[in-house]
Amino acid sequence: MTKLILALLLTTYIAGSLQSPTPTFKTTDELIDYINGLGTTWKAGKNFDDSYPIESLRKLSGVPSKRTTPYPKQPEVDPSFAIPETFDAREQWPDCLSVKEIRDQGACGSCWAFAVVEAISDRICIASQGKQQVEISGENLLACCDSCGDGCEGGFPESAWQYYQRTGLVSGGLYDSKVGCQPYSIKSCEHHVSGHLPACAKDTVPTPECSHSCRSGFNGTYTKDLHFGAKVYGFSNQIREVQADIMKNGPVVATFD
Repeated sequence: MTKLILALLLTTYIAGSLQSPTPTFKTTDELIDYINGLGTTWKAGKNFDDSYPIESLRKLSGVPSKRTTPYPKQPEVDPSFAIPETFDAREQWPDCLSVKEIRDQGACGSCWAFAVVEAISDRICIASQGKQQVEISGENLLACCDSCGDGCEGGFPESAWQYYQRTGLVSGGLYDSKVGCQPYSIKSCEHHVSGHLPACAKDTVPTPECSHSCRSGFNGTYTKDLHFGAKVYGFSNQIREVQADIMKNGPVVATFD
């Protein structure tokens, strides 16, 4: 069993964004025009046509702030700690293969689970200085954490970190990868773009059933493959604290309301 100190980034607010009232808009086009009129670094537009089910759109929303858990905060960063203009975790930890990987959740609202297990995988490797390469199972977290929310209908990263600390998670790679104890069982698909894979369904697939056993052919048992976190901590809304922790310990998880 592996124990590791992990980080959880609670909802972070950008300084200044809360200083003025949020304008209201009667139509989506008004909102798009407003955003594009700000001259930011990106351009707003419509990602879905009018036929897209409203229930499917709701599943893409943020995490309700009422579920935010008040975790212990990290100590303030030493003012002398230098934060560079840029930082690339792939370059900082080139031996950690998981840092470079972006997993495909398929037609399932499991972003909450994927964000957590990918950060866990990265931090295990970073803490071990590249000696332990493991892909923590998104399937295991998605299917078995009853307190995390609604599986493929959406969930809460804060609860996911607690589950990892208290119950543990096994290993598991991408769909059809035969990597780890419980690889992802939901097929990959193209998300709103054309490509070599089938387009993702508009409706989410059912959440997989929880299983406490490993795939056939896995060299090990479910219990022995469990990985645990030693503690979970959060941050205030000070960006320097988040930046410093990423530089020291690796990727974090953020949510927005």
